[in-house]
Amino acid sequence: MLLAGLLTAPAQAQQPGKDPLILGAYVQGSFIIAHTPSIKHLAVSHPTGFELNLQKQTSGTAPWHAWYKYPKVGLALVYYDYHNPVLGQSYAASVYINKSFLRTRRQELNFRIGTGIGFFPVRYDLATNHKNTIVSSRLNATLQARLEYDVAVSPHLGLLLGLGLNHYSNGATTKPNFGINLPTVLVGINYHQQRPFLPTPGETLRGEPAGIGSNFLNLSASLGYKQRNESDDTKYLVNSVSIMGGRRVNRKSNLVLGLEGFYDRSLAAQLRDTARNQDRLPDVKKAGAFVGHELLFGQLAFTSHLGFYLYNPYKSNKFYYERLGLKYHFSDRLFGSVDLKIHRGAADVIEWRVGVKL
Repeated sequence: MLLAGLLTAPAQAQQPGKDPLILGAYVQGSFIIAHTPSIKHLAVSHPTGFELNLQKQTSGTAPWHAWYKYPKVGLALVYYDYHNPVLGQSYAASVYINKSFLRTRRQELNFRIGTGIGFFPVRYDLATNHKNTIVSSRLNATLQARLEYDVAVSPHLGLLLGLGLNHYSNGATTKPNFGINLPTVLVGINYHQQRPFLPTPGETLRGEPAGIGSNFLNLSASLGYKQRNESDDTKYLVNSVSIMGGRRVNRKSNLVLGLEGFYDRSLAAQLRDTARNQDRLPDVKKAGAFVGHELLFGQLAFTSHLGFYLYNPYKSNKFYYERLGLKYHFSDRLFGSVDLKIHRGAADVIEWRVGVKL
């Protein structure tokens, strides 16, 4: 009787100060992209999955809600069965933001992007599971991108259809690290606490933030660790220090420019193994300059950098690098971030960063 009442009851008016919730359950079908010849032997099964998620519809209680036209923020739990004993199953938890491009009384077209942690009980082992060149650690980062279409089938229930891409990788912490890419088709049901969505009364765009046009300086340091190849299971420490200047150019964006130095101890081990002359080895330390952008969501920012090495005696990689990350301000001065440094599309290291804003 309670379920019948939920399915037939008219949409309730939103209570002031409370963000409506959406509960979803989806089934997923996928295939594995053979993005390198080293995983072609594993790209033969069709993984299937199931997802439970809880979303909160932002309603204007923070200024950035209106700037992004009231996106949803959510938490998802995702299970995959790869239908291959070499890969086994995976379990993941992720947080995400879900932005509407089309919203009417009965329909929504949304784009969702998120990140989190995935757990793989079955992983690469040289002695017992050497064919698993995709997953070499039980814990992996996950990235999700998805296009979703939600159409109302009752005042509170929506049928959801979606196309997405799920990615799992450990960021070169352990080798081999080819990672797994899963294009996904999904179908499911959403329960909407409020439909159609209405912003909280009186909570509208509150003008421009005070910081637009202001400059800032960041000082930070990071650490990470990585394994250089499958035969050497040592975890080598990687450090960096950086100084970065930036300017807030509008409500949503900072533009940044910086200098940084790197010390990757795995390169010293690699150089000792490959150099013919052990007496005069080049310096493995590196220094670079970068430009970048920060997309702002209140205290949280999505960061993207493009860097170029200015000091690079040991040419272990290309002359440029990229970085993607999430940065969070704990206070006006103190921030932390988790970044993925990339060389030509391949993960180099996950950086755990702390810094101060001056």
